[in-house]
Amino acid sequence: MGAADVVPGVSGGTIALVLGIYQHLIDAIRDAARALGTLAKGDLKGFWSRVTALDFLFLVPLGLGILLAVGALASVIETQLRDNPENMAGLFFGLVTASALIALGLLTERGAFVYALMAVVSVAVFVLLGFQSGPVSDPSPVAFFGAGALAICAMILPGISGSFILLMIGMYAAVIQTINDREIGNVLLLLLGIVVGLALFSSVLGWIMDQAFNLVMAGLIGLMVGSLRVLWPWPNGVGVIAKDQSEVIDGTGVDWPAGDEWFTPTAFAVGAVVIVLVIARIGARYTHHADG
Repeated sequence: MGAADVVPGVSGGTIALVLGIYQHLIDAIRDAARALGTLAKGDLKGFWSRVTALDFLFLVPLGLGILLAVGALASVIETQLRDNPENMAGLFFGLVTASALIALGLLTERGAFVYALMAVVSVAVFVLLGFQSGPVSDPSPVAFFGAGALAICAMILPGISGSFILLMIGMYAAVIQTINDREIGNVLLLLLGIVVGLALFSSVLGWIMDQAFNLVMAGLIGLMVGSLRVLWPWPNGVGVIAKDQSEVIDGTGVDWPAGDEWFTPTAFAVGAVVIVLVIARIGARYTHHADG
């Protein structure tokens, strides 16, 4: 999930969905948010009771894995996106396409309204992702806090990427540079924004999923389909990631490949679809055995 969250266009929530842990993730985060809410009210006894009930065997390894992946892979993925944008885009295009198919299979009810919702969300996201801003120059501490809070909301949604939200608001280059340079103050502000945004958004998302699961899933499928605009390999893949904050980042143009440019990205996409479907099948068997 951490590796996916670094990539503009790929969501950590998509990985959670593929691996069959998405609902568990939302429930666990919501439980943690409730504990923080109890602490905010000054109820220390209630806070401790909720904390001891948290699924730490799930949350701690997952959280550490995400943080380690972001820290270790930020520069590697940044380099690959810059040097091989079309191939990387093909890989992620296949991953998200397969994830949308898997999410479609999770629907318990289908009808005209559900499919209409998918279509509307897909078109809206496709259009909105065509807008990007130039990089923010010398962002303030508040900007880092806000970037963390906003990006984490997208990161736990399958389909839309927190990294691409950072691209849209002009904070991607600054955040990547902060992580690579180990700027502790700004990193802490990012983490604080992530905690606050995650606590607020997970509670809302969890409640909505409890009330209208199929509509939420239809909306999430629409997010994934619409986000494929960012992952279309041509003309330049996931976006040419600037080496410095003075460059404007491109990457939402949609064109057709010239000559034999289609082969390698397409092969990566097909390979990604196969891998994701195999992982999903393994995850389904694991979940079935665990429930049994």
